[in-house]
This record gives sequence, C-alpha cells and structure tokens, in this order.
Amino acid sequence: MVQTHDRPKSSAQDSKESLNTAVNNSPLSDTRPWGSFTVLEEGKGYKIKRIEVKPGHRLSLQMHHHRSEHWIVVSGTAKVVCGEQEILLCTNQSTYVPACTAHRLENSGVIPLILIEVQNGEYLGEDDIIRYQDDYARTDAKK
Repeated sequence: MVQTHDRPKSSAQDSKESLNTAVNNSPLSDTRPWGSFTVLEEGKGYKIKRIEVKPGHRLSLQMHHHRSEHWIVVSGTAKVVCGEQEILLCTNQSTYVPACTAHRLENSGVIPLILIEVQNGEYLGEDDIIRYQDDYARTDAKK
C-alpha cells in the first residue's frame, strides 16, 4: 500500500493558489473574429496568453500605451508587422513588441497559428488597445 503525506504549503504555493483562484474567477477565454485567446496566467505586471489565429486572418493594426509583448510561435507561420519592420516567424521563433509601437499579427499559413504571448506592463486591460486598421470594423477613429 502506498501512503501519501501532505507537506506543509510554502508561501510560494499559497501565492500560486491565490493567483490561480483569481485567474479562474475571471474570463479565461474569448472568441474573436480572427480566432481566440486564453489567459493562462496573470500576476502583478504580467499576463500570459495562448492565442490562436485562423488561417488567412489577422488581428488589427494596433498599439498599447501601457504594455509590451513577447510572442513565441508554437505552431504555424506568423506574419508580424512591428513599427516599420515586417517579418515571418515559424515554430519556435519569437519577437518583441515594445509599448507604444504599432503592430499586427497575421496567420499567413494554411494551419492555425498558435502562439504564446507574454505581456508586461503596469496596466494589462483589454481596453488598452488603439486600433488603426481592422478587418472587422473595430477601428478607433476618435483616438
């Protein structure tokens, strides 16, 4: 017979459980016209998302005042516009998007694009998006 023993929790374990509870009490996933995203983890000054972009679709050309983003491609091919630069990223490649920089993510391939996005900043709300161009009529003409 195998016996299991409960070990006392460390403060790090307590913090992680509190974080998981906070994340689980908020909307974890959202569907958008271009695909979907899921918040994997969130803490003070950071948020980690899994983003899936359908083939032939792209996110708006946008900018954030309060956060930077790191994108790591898990599968598929990403066409990335960041400032004046345009690059293609494949599986296991990544890029950095500084705050206050216009950027766009596009699935230029034929399979779903899956990437991990790590956001860093003082404010990480979904309303910190200025849209310049959008295929789904969500531009912010007033901003």
